[in-house]
Amino acid sequence: MVGERKMQPLPPPEHRRALRFVAFLAVSLLAFSCWALVNSRISDASMPADPAVVLVRDADTATLTPALAGVEEDTAAAAVPAGGAATAARAANLSHPAIREPPRLAGGGGEGEGRCDADAAALRVYVYDLPPEFHFGMLGWDGGGGGGKRKTKTKAAAAAWPDVGDPRAVPHYPGGLNLQHSVAYWLTLDILSSTTTTDRPCIAVRVTNASQADVFFVPFFASLSYNRHSKLRHGEKASTNRVLQAELVKHLSRKETWRRWGGRDHLIVPHHPNSMMEARKRLSAAMFVLSDFGRYSPDVANLKKDVIAPYKHVVRSLADHESPAFDQRPILAYFQGAIHRKAGGKVRQKLYQMLKDERDVRFSYGSVRQNGIRRATAGMSASKFCLNIAGDTPSSNRLFDAIASHCVPVVVSDDIELPFEDVLDYSEFCVFVRAADAAKKGFLLRLLRGISRDEWTVMWGRLKEVARHFEYQYPSRRGDAVQMVWGAVARKMHNVKLQLHKRGRFQRTASES
Repeated sequence: MVGERKMQPLPPPEHRRALRFVAFLAVSLLAFSCWALVNSRISDASMPADPAVVLVRDADTATLTPALAGVEEDTAAAAVPAGGAATAARAANLSHPAIREPPRLAGGGGEGEGRCDADAAALRVYVYDLPPEFHFGMLGWDGGGGGGKRKTKTKAAAAAWPDVGDPRAVPHYPGGLNLQHSVAYWLTLDILSSTTTTDRPCIAVRVTNASQADVFFVPFFASLSYNRHSKLRHGEKASTNRVLQAELVKHLSRKETWRRWGGRDHLIVPHHPNSMMEARKRLSAAMFVLSDFGRYSPDVANLKKDVIAPYKHVVRSLADHESPAFDQRPILAYFQGAIHRKAGGKVRQKLYQMLKDERDVRFSYGSVRQNGIRRATAGMSASKFCLNIAGDTPSSNRLFDAIASHCVPVVVSDDIELPFEDVLDYSEFCVFVRAADAAKKGFLLRLLRGISRDEWTVMWGRLKEVARHFEYQYPSRRGDAVQMVWGAVARKMHNVKLQLHKRGRFQRTASES
């Protein structure tokens, strides 16, 4: 008979609790070690080779509004080598404009040594190779490849575009009032040089493969065509301007890239209010870059699809150190321009009658002739406030002359649309007055005289900060008018592409049914 096994006595309760705690601790440490090992392997596999591609918030945008910091400064997303990751970075850049990448290659996203490429840019632009008569041919360039005419160049060997590598050699745009509406010229120069220039912000970049493009740029100098070629020449049945518009419509309508979305992903620049009068309705699906909507019907142009761009100012820009302060500007309010205007501009006449005899107001007729630009430069820089009153159209170059002169603009134009207003708060550096209030006797002067030195100085300081956003130049620079326009186009295209992609969901099944 087997003897009964002896039972081992159980350890005391306090020992059992200690053993359970030690066992729990050991299992927890083992689980944590396994998790850390797996996580480190995943991180190593997904980490870019260059740590500079990590998106961070840039400290130097602290003085800007969040949207301006992302789109106006460097809207470029991180240059991630994998195609899908790069697309995600570009999408994040548009969706979250306050976040951007630190400069690649000592400044690839801003002004530095890096070049902009399709994966880094916020906007990929395909440029149509139109014949010279649509663009630089109006400036004397005939396809010879240089800045001037080369009559010995054969047509077969003609270049598609002038050599934009040397800014001193590019064809020059005519001066005077022509310059006001030269936006297409500056955008064309900038996008042509976008893949070769090393010190250019990376917002928009040219692509030569249409399938990569976000937007299709139509390089037609429509405003210059209107200014120079609207009148009939001897023996002509149609003006050159009208013929060019007809040819442009025919050219685009034949393009598969236009037909795909009906032109909705195309960009055209009829900045002068009278430009492209014959073609604008036929091409109205495209995004227009305009000065205002004064001579457009809402079904042709509207803020939902189009971009408002500043005029190029004609007065000299003031540097910060040469900008007179409050007490060095003896004139309270300044206006120089045409007095008798139509429609909404009739308020000019009323204000002229009320203000022309005021001691500290300069309200006079003026134009670019007879040293008009020189007189405007001197008058605005000596004035605290510069009147921007509606004329035949809601906007005028006078607003941008005032900004360049650091003269606080007083906007009397009920229907005006302002450039980049989604990222700039104009109330910080402008005074807005309804036309009906301005026409009341004494209203405008009481308002302006009631603004204290300190209030004016704050607006003056802000003017000096934002003035660079209204400067057109080549090569372009961070935050200038050229880059601000591209940024505005990128923001518009974000919504346009969304609508187009949603519309194309059932494209395949529709073709089968």
